[in-house]
Amino acid sequence: MKLIEQLQETLRLRHYSYRTEQAYVGWTKRYIRFHKLRHPIELHDEHVVAFLTHLAVKRRVSASTQNQALNALAYLYRYVLNRPLGDITAAARARRPQKLPSVLSRDEVKQLLLILNGTNRLIGSLLYGSGMRLMECLQLRVEDIDYEYNCLHIHNGKEKKTESLR
Repeated sequence: MKLIEQLQETLRLRHYSYRTEQAYVGWTKRYIRFHKLRHPIELHDEHVVAFLTHLAVKRRVSASTQNQALNALAYLYRYVLNRPLGDITAAARARRPQKLPSVLSRDEVKQLLLILNGTNRLIGSLLYGSGMRLMECLQLRVEDIDYEYNCLHIHNGKEKKTESLR
């Protein structure tokens, strides 16, 4: 079985989301390409450090992007190659920007929702009004709406929880 297929299989067995699977596969492919198509079993901790440093210094990715790449490689080495990563603290770390999050006022949200129409307006209203995640909203079905109790039933949300929103 090919490495990428093994990675996908272990992610599915551990019930990771499809989006996580896509991200981890993507980072594994980038890592292999960075090291000129060498198989990860031949590569060691210093190769992971070199890749993460390249992301932070040359590519100037955000800290969360670098962390996602690190998590993907840690997963690959631990669960697919059965060889957990050692000390990789020598990698240059991407810096988190010091900024306050911007939040829309109620009037700004109202104006934004008025610009949208049709399905996009419905999705925007549901996201704003309920606090659902985007994929939870996009996967809603008609039978998930309970008119009697005035609530939505969300199945397979993050961490596979089932919730009811009122």
